[in-house]
Amino acid sequence: MPRNLDLRHVISPAVRDLIELANLDGFDRTREQVTRLRGCTRPVNLVGHTHTRNAATGETIRSYSTTDEPTGRLLTTCGNRRASRCPACSRTYAADTFHLVRAGLCGGKDVPETVRTHPRVFLTLTAPSFGPVHNRPTNKDGKPRACRCGDHHPEGAPELGTPLAPKTYNYTGAVLWNAHAGALWARFTLNLRRALAAHFGITQKDMKQVLRVSFAKVAEYQKRGLVHFHAVVRIDGSDGHTSAPPAWATVDDLTHAIHTAVPRTALTVSSDTVGDHEIRWGSMLDVREITALGDGELTDAAVAGYVAKYATKSAEDSGTVDRSLVCRTCSGRGTVGGRVKDLCPDCEGTRQAEPLRELPVHRHVRQMIRTAWDLGGLPEFADLKLCKWAHMLGFRGHFSTKSRAYSTTLGALRDVRRAWRLAQADAARARAGHPAPGPHTVLVTESSWAYLASGYRPGEELLAAQTRHDINQIRADKERAKTEGEVWQ
Repeated sequence: MPRNLDLRHVISPAVRDLIELANLDGFDRTREQVTRLRGCTRPVNLVGHTHTRNAATGETIRSYSTTDEPTGRLLTTCGNRRASRCPACSRTYAADTFHLVRAGLCGGKDVPETVRTHPRVFLTLTAPSFGPVHNRPTNKDGKPRACRCGDHHPEGAPELGTPLAPKTYNYTGAVLWNAHAGALWARFTLNLRRALAAHFGITQKDMKQVLRVSFAKVAEYQKRGLVHFHAVVRIDGSDGHTSAPPAWATVDDLTHAIHTAVPRTALTVSSDTVGDHEIRWGSMLDVREITALGDGELTDAAVAGYVAKYATKSAEDSGTVDRSLVCRTCSGRGTVGGRVKDLCPDCEGTRQAEPLRELPVHRHVRQMIRTAWDLGGLPEFADLKLCKWAHMLGFRGHFSTKSRAYSTTLGALRDVRRAWRLAQADAARARAGHPAPGPHTVLVTESSWAYLASGYRPGEELLAAQTRHDINQIRADKERAKTEGEVWQ
């Protein structure tokens, strides 16, 4: 039984709460829950139950309820992919993305290894210029040379990516480009298929009978606040990764089609307020062949690791904030109430969760945010929801996407982990003397779950911090062992 503790002498609320948790009969279970999250920053708290029984006999196979937990709730990972929000969950997402991309390059995860023989390239598409910016240019031999401003900027300098002439920089065009980058990619994939069919001298309908184009891509922010895309583009047979493409379809054909489709891809954005803007790709186009069996410059594993690294990044890598700037109280309307509208007490009618002028960002980033916010108030751009995505500098697409037939899915990878955990539970049940259900047994699961809150109790946060420290220490030891060898004991 828990004892009544006098903790008035304990100043720290977190330590006081940890002592109270340690005084519970089920403290080991509480610590196990926190450790199992592997350092998740803001876990989801759930209450509810799940019961699995044999439909024929009514026997209970598995049963769980949060009423049996010492704290009366279940902690589960937040699943946030952004490293700035949750490093632990972002590592899981990066690992899943790595295996997803690698499966489309090397096989595995129900993808045949013959996919390695398919023509595939690593493609980088960038945004055009909206005005000269500070950068670190190099000569053809790779030696650095002076920026247009005359200085040699060190790596990581805060002025990198910012305009040389802010007054003439096309901020409107930059924000609109970010907002339409996803649509531009979709138009590019359409033009790529058209260019490939024209190159082969057949119709698109006939081409679908013999081959298809598959891809996996990620978005990355440049220092100037504009996104560009890295993608694996591959030619498959008509059934996707399970079928081989025709022998006459080569990497050179794919490369030629890409170089043809890129300059043909454009969108026109019309506005009576800011005029017409043409959205198209920049001049920096990079297409490189991905070699099989690691016998070339760009290997399967290198590409998969490169893509996975950027899958967990977000706009904050360009210096912006990682939270929405729309006032939650009024949902960005500026007013509250029914028929009689009153100014929102939190934003005072500005619709902003926090004043843009007070954001801890560079002036260039603040101007990008302000431009997105102003454009979001125009009726012709209402569908873009630029106020909602102002903190993303206008970009509103997914950071990682793939075509359906490229490889496996993130959901399938999560299902594998879920099946493994169930298998572990069944094995533990068998060790306890309960026979596992047969392969033809019909199981019925009844569940009821409700969201309670997010985050840890103060004492649990201390346990989570220790878990993060232990994981980081293990990771550091492994990295050190790669260069220095195992520690001599």
